[in-house]
Amino acid sequence: MSRKMFVNLPVSDLPRSVTFFSALGFRFDPAFTDERASAMVVSDDAFVMLLVEPFFTQFTGQPVPRTREVVLALSADSPDEVDDLVARAFAAGGSKAQDKMVDGPMYGWSFLDPDGHHWELIHLAPSVVEPRRTTQADLSRSTDARPVDGRQH
Repeated sequence: MSRKMFVNLPVSDLPRSVTFFSALGFRFDPAFTDERASAMVVSDDAFVMLLVEPFFTQFTGQPVPRTREVVLALSADSPDEVDDLVARAFAAGGSKAQDKMVDGPMYGWSFLDPDGHHWELIHLAPSVVEPRRTTQADLSRSTDARPVDGRQH
């Protein structure tokens, strides 16, 4: 079963965040956008819900954390696209998170959005990301393999 991913991020100024991510080329779904939230479309199956801080706390029951416990990583089609998107983030008001990184077949660079969320753009050489389906035979070769429901069959 394919699932959609919704990442919820607190923002202090929703219009500023929408303007920032629009400058990076993201679009927003008006059906899930109001004065409290805006649904940023990453792909057909991935969305980032930008939520004003008071609305975000309704989901967590906790104050908005002031730490960076997650890095939001997005794929890019080329090293040039990595550079372009990060440069656009800087031009739109983002700031540097880390230096450019080259590690074998991986190229990346990162920025902080206006609310301090850490975003990383990554390009992987095509030979590294060739899709490979896991088969039932692959699972049965593993001594720890269990079906998704967790029962022994």
